[in-house]
Order: sequence, then C-alpha cells, then structure tokens
Amino acid sequence: MIWLGVLAMTLIGALGAFLLKSGMDRVNGLEDLVKNPRLYLGGCCYLAGAGLNILLLHKLDYSVLYPMTALTYVWSMGLSAVFLGERVTRRKLVGVAAILAGTLILFQ
Repeated sequence: MIWLGVLAMTLIGALGAFLLKSGMDRVNGLEDLVKNPRLYLGGCCYLAGAGLNILLLHKLDYSVLYPMTALTYVWSMGLSAVFLGERVTRRKLVGVAAILAGTLILFQ
C-alpha cells in the first residue's frame, strides 16, 4: 500500500509539472496567465502531491521517502515524450534505470 502511495505521489507531482509547462506554453500575457485552467490544475496537482508526501512521511523515514521522489523524473520523461514530443535518448534511459534501481534499493 505504501509503495502505491509513493507511485501516486510522484505521478501527481510529475503531472503537476507537466500541466504547468503546457499551460505556460499558451501564455502570451497577464490575461492568459490568469485565465489558464492548466496552471490552476497543475498547482492543485502539486498541492495534492505535497499532501500525499506528508501522509507518507508518517509511514516512511525521511531518508527513504525523499530520495524516492526522484521517481517524478521517470514520470516526467514519459509525459514529455508522449505529450510534448520530446526525444527519449539512451542517456535518459540509463538515468531512469539508475533512478529505478536506487528506489528499489531504498524500499527494501
């Protein structure tokens, strides 16, 4: 159950960053900034991720949970590749593999 919480926290955080990025790509002035629903939704995702983080800190040591937030980078690479058309290079894949390996080691 805790593992699912970590996955949810990191996915929601990555989704928040993605929404902020895609929202800012559509901003040309102050009015666009204020009326952009993606920016509000991205902020809400960040808050939800932070809330989950706080709840998870009750169950996991800080020295374990905080490094696990690096999983956000894994989700971010996937979101950026699928929705923003960014390239996934071999170097990025090696980095993601290292993050996943480190997370698995910490969770043991």
